[in-house]
Amino acid sequence: MIELNNISKTFTLHNQGAAVIEVLSDVSFSVEPGECVALTGASGAGKSTLMRMIYGNYLARSGEIRIGDVDIVRSEPRTIIALRREVLGYVSQFLRVVPRVPTVNVVSEPLRAVGVSATDAKARAEALLLQLNIPERLWALSPTTFSGGEQQRVNIARSFAHTYPAMLLDEPTASLDATNREVVLQLIEEAKARGTAIIGIFHDKAARARVCDREIDVSQFSPEVAA
Repeated sequence: MIELNNISKTFTLHNQGAAVIEVLSDVSFSVEPGECVALTGASGAGKSTLMRMIYGNYLARSGEIRIGDVDIVRSEPRTIIALRREVLGYVSQFLRVVPRVPTVNVVSEPLRAVGVSATDAKARAEALLLQLNIPERLWALSPTTFSGGEQQRVNIARSFAHTYPAMLLDEPTASLDATNREVVLQLIEEAKARGTAIIGIFHDKAARARVCDREIDVSQFSPEVAA
């Protein structure tokens, strides 16, 4: 479902004489449906950079990143946008939403974007908000006013509302207490059971051991770290 072949990435430091820094080189691996792979490695190894490349925020210098039949590296922006809407979900570390939009609408929006009725999308959003222990009195408010932990739970609810065939998880259990951490781990296990291919960054070792089938040390692909 997710396949990387000979991916490399460089950054050009224009404020430092246009110096070119090689961040990743010859990254190749695949993730099957129902499998969760953890990206590990030292700080600065390129885990977050690789995640952003898979999501299409960063452009690879060479190689291919295939999500199903779509090669992210060579796709037009509109193709990547459609892929994100229908196929590739992403739990980032930060919730980014339009201010003043009610929380229940924030969570239901991914479902509305793929054609789910307003009634069914709202019901799914409310069920997730309940599951993640967001008080009902907050559902009509904008999550921009919430605490960090509450925002993270809204972020997770939004990302798990639609049943994406592939998902990227960047520290999904960060800022969560034990109860909500357990809910998130169950959501990940349910996604795996229905065949979602997952790549994640988990600094929580116990969470990583529970939901991940194998680990890939990104340091091996980082010339700076390997040196």
